[in-house]
Amino acid sequence: MGYTLGLIDYGMGNLHSVRLAFNRHKKVLKNVKNPSDIKDCDALILPGVGSFDPAMKHLNQANLIRCLQDWAASNKPMLGICLGLQLLFESSEEGTSKGLGLLKGHIHKLPEEKEERIPHMGWSPLNLKKPCPLLKIKDQTNWMYFVHSYSAILEDTDNLAATTNFGKSEVSAIVWEGRLGACQFHPEKSAEAGHQMIGRWLNWLERGAYLIT
Repeated sequence: MGYTLGLIDYGMGNLHSVRLAFNRHKKVLKNVKNPSDIKDCDALILPGVGSFDPAMKHLNQANLIRCLQDWAASNKPMLGICLGLQLLFESSEEGTSKGLGLLKGHIHKLPEEKEERIPHMGWSPLNLKKPCPLLKIKDQTNWMYFVHSYSAILEDTDNLAATTNFGKSEVSAIVWEGRLGACQFHPEKSAEAGHQMIGRWLNWLERGAYLIT
C-alpha cells in the first residue's frame, strides 16, 4: 500500500535524525512547513526539541495549529516525539501558551528526586501499561533514550501506554488515543529498540491505519 508520511518542520525539531531513522526503513518523509503541504499526507510526525512556548509560537506562525487540530479531529494518524508529545496537551508549566489541546492533561516539571537530576538525560526502561502500535507487550526490556525536564500528566490515564522510572516516581513515556500517539523519548536515537518501535508504527500504518473510513 502506498501512503505519504509528513514531517512537521516548524524550526524546532531534530529533523535530520528523524529522517535518518525512517530512511533505515526505506521511508522518505515529506517536509511539512505550511497547511498546503499537509494535503497529500496520510500520516504525520510531530518532532520537537526546545521549549514549549517558542514551539507553539512557531506552529502558529506557520499556520499549522488549526491544521493539526483538524487532523486529530478526523482521527488521522499522528506520532509526536519528545517536545512533540508535550505540544499535544492543553498547557505546560514551562510556559504560558496554550497547547494544541489534542489530549486532555497538562505538562508538569519532573518531580524533585534526590537521586535524579533534571533534565532527565540518558537511557531508561519502559514500564508497559497498555497495548498500542508502538509496543510489543511481551517485550519488557525496552530501554529508550530520554532528554527532558517536563512530562505529561494525563486527565485520562487510559491513554497512558507506558511510563519510565524517575527516582521513586513513574512519569509518562508513551501516550495513545485513537490514532494519535506520542513518545517522550527519542526513538530515532534509541538504537535497535527505537528502530524496532518505528518499524511497528510503520507496520500498523501499512496494515491500513492511515485509511479513514
